[in-house]
Amino acid sequence: MRWIGGIIINAILFMAFAGYFQESFHLVGFTAALEASLLLSILNILVRPVLILLTLPVTVLTMGLFLFVINAVTLMLTDRLMGSAFDISGFGMAFMAAILMSVINLIVQKTLFEKRKRR
Repeated sequence: MRWIGGIIINAILFMAFAGYFQESFHLVGFTAALEASLLLSILNILVRPVLILLTLPVTVLTMGLFLFVINAVTLMLTDRLMGSAFDISGFGMAFMAAILMSVINLIVQKTLFEKRKRR
């Protein structure tokens, strides 16, 4: 249930980014946002651990901040695999989206899922 909730939250974030950053972030519709979110979660399961392992020395030297670059790379991979339905203009926009998504997902997960654990 938590995985599906994460996919829906990311799809909503994609829609919000497409509305706010209209020049740099393009989506065809909510279906494309759901597909991109699902594809991103699959890439995070399959590709992200390999990228983290390959870049471990840099990640340690930057005290974990390089993980934002890895998140941006997975967003760019999602962009390439989705085709024209999901488009990010460049790495800078992907990096900014990765930071925003990380912060917003942290806040949402702490508020929604922590309250359920306390009950």
